[in-house]
Amino acid sequence: MDWTTSGDWAPLERSGLERSGLERSVSPTPPPASYSRDTRNLLLLSLGDADYALLAPHFERVPFAVGDLITRAGDRIDSICFPEEGIAGVLDALEGDHRFAVGLIGAEGFVGWPALLGDDRSPYDVVMRAEHGDALRIPIDRFNDAIAQSATLRTTLLRFVQVFMTQMGRTIVSSLAHSIERRMARWILLYHDRVREDDICMTHEQFRLMLGVRRSSITEALHRLEEEHAIRAVRGRVIVRDRATLMRMAGDTYGHAEAEYRRLIG
Repeated sequence: MDWTTSGDWAPLERSGLERSGLERSVSPTPPPASYSRDTRNLLLLSLGDADYALLAPHFERVPFAVGDLITRAGDRIDSICFPEEGIAGVLDALEGDHRFAVGLIGAEGFVGWPALLGDDRSPYDVVMRAEHGDALRIPIDRFNDAIAQSATLRTTLLRFVQVFMTQMGRTIVSSLAHSIERRMARWILLYHDRVREDDICMTHEQFRLMLGVRRSSITEALHRLEEEHAIRAVRGRVIVRDRATLMRMAGDTYGHAEAEYRRLIG
C-alpha cells in the first residue's frame, strides 16, 4: 500500500495540501523553475512557494539504508533531513545501552527538530527503519538562515514539532496504561502510515525497542493479532491484512497525533 494514497496521511494528498491560515495570509513570490517541487516529503509539499524557495537551493538528496544512523544522541546537529521514504525511528537510551523507541518520523516531517527549539545537539539516536529511502538534507546554517527570513516557514515547522510531541506523549501514556496487543497494533499502524507496502519489515528486536517486553510476549501478541486476522506475521516481517481491525484494536492509542497533523498542517 502506497502511503501517498492510503493511511492517515492520505487526506493531505487528496485535499491538495491546503495551507494554514498563516500561509494563506501572504502572497508568496513564485519560486524559479529550478525550485519545482521535486520531493515526496509531505511537509515540504505543504509549504508556500516563497518558503519552499528559501530551502530548495540548499537541498542535497541522500540515501539511507535500513539500520543507518541518521543522528547520534549527543552529537552536534549539523544538518536537517526531510525524509521522502522509510521511517526514522527515534530512540532514547538508558544506562547500560538499553534503547527504547519513543517516536517515528516519516515523509510527514523532518529530522533535527531540536535545532528549531534552540538546541544544537540531538537528545536522541535516530535510525532508519523498515525500508531504505531518500531524504533531502540541508546544512544547519542554511536552515537557520531560511527560518530567520520567514515567520510562516518557522510556524509550519514548529507545528510539526507539536505533532511529534503529541505522538511521543501518546507513546508514554500507552506504555503505562495499555496491553501489549493494543500497543503493538498502534506501532504497526504508525509503520503502515509511513511505508509503501502492506508487507513491512518489523523484527522482534524492533518490537522489543517499541514495547520493552520479552521476546515470548512479542510472539504471543503477534499470534493474537493474527487470530483477529489483522496481520500475518512471517519471519522478520508483518503483513497488514485488515487495517480497520488494527485501528479497532489500537483504540485511542492511535489517531490523535494524526488528526493534529491534519488540523495544524494539512
